[in-house]
Amino acid sequence: MKLRLNLSTTPLENKRPFAAASTVLGASGVLTFLLLAHAAYTSWRANRELRGEISYWQSEIRANRQKQSALDIYFQTPEAREVLDRAAFLNSLIGQRSFPWTKIFMDLEQTLPPGVRVVKISPKLENGRAIVELTVGAQSDEGKVKFLQALENSKVFSDIRVKNDRHDDQPGSDRITVDLTAWYATI
Repeated sequence: MKLRLNLSTTPLENKRPFAAASTVLGASGVLTFLLLAHAAYTSWRANRELRGEISYWQSEIRANRQKQSALDIYFQTPEAREVLDRAAFLNSLIGQRSFPWTKIFMDLEQTLPPGVRVVKISPKLENGRAIVELTVGAQSDEGKVKFLQALENSKVFSDIRVKNDRHDDQPGSDRITVDLTAWYATI
């Protein structure tokens, strides 16, 4: 049997477990540092490309704003205003010409009861629909009521509003005259 005796004044400490643990810990720290450095570098490169793209689009926006302000200044000139006014006038004429008169008369023919006639019709186009001002003459209150009910039940007329209702007892004319407005779906 061998006996191990330590005759030194201070005993010898075994530092191998500490050295092994610190080596493993240091290696994992260096590896973590390298991974984080790589992630930071790739993020920086991606952000650099993104910053370049953002800078490009900001310069495009600035250029387009300058073009827009130049166009705004141009469209405020008297010559351009004249052309725009003429175009608006011509578009309104085209809109008036494109009103479906045949269709509205066919729809009114279906809603007019006997003894009721259209005296005046005036449409104004707005977004594919027309607001129609009608003046209708009737021989009796019953005919007027039937006409208003037929108009309300119609699928093409909506939001009917009676503006004026006049009674006249003169012979040869309509006994009742009604002024009304209604929305007419032209599409």
